Amino acid sequence: MPHQKTAFLHQPEYALIAAMSKRPDPRSRAVQNRRISRIPAFTPVPLRPRAGGWSPVRQAEFIGLLAQTRCVSKAATLVGMSRESAYRLRGKAGAEEFAAAWDAILGVPESRQPKVTLESLFQRIKQGSYRPILRDGLYVGTIKKPDNSALLALLGRLDRLVPPGEDWGEEPEGYRKQKRASV
Repeated sequence: MPHQKTAFLHQPEYALIAAMSKRPDPRSRAVQNRRISRIPAFTPVPLRPRAGGWSPVRQAEFIGLLAQTRCVSKAATLVGMSRESAYRLRGKAGAEEFAAAWDAILGVPESRQPKVTLESLFQRIKQGSYRPILRDGLYVGTIKKPDNSALLALLGRLDRLVPPGEDWGEEPEGYRKQKRASV
């Protein structure tokens, strides 16, 4: 974005670059200053469904409101949960992506990436990923998408399980004969 690069330039250079750019930065000043233009997508924590519990949508709303307010207590209150339950949710098994999105919003430096297990890949395929959307610094909604990268990663792992001498991609002998006979 031209506006990000021109922050350290002198005034005449800034005016020249601003005149060359045809579109202004669509993000609000608050979002530009916080450097949160895009909340990372995450897979919700796998939990048993409960009426008043942390559903996947409620988790996504919490992350979106956390980006808006930058306060765990306020975000939890706005989704109808307590601050303590939010921290308990963060500490549960399978909450690595939820915690990574939380840390990215609050500016916590990234730690090492968690190990991706087959169980976590199946969970990502089953639930998909949620991406909260900010407009003008305000949380406006969430987009749910299937996690195709998890599906491709799982297929890659399954391909590596095939022994090197074997090719499981061959067609059965009867299939070839039927195909030729019908042509």
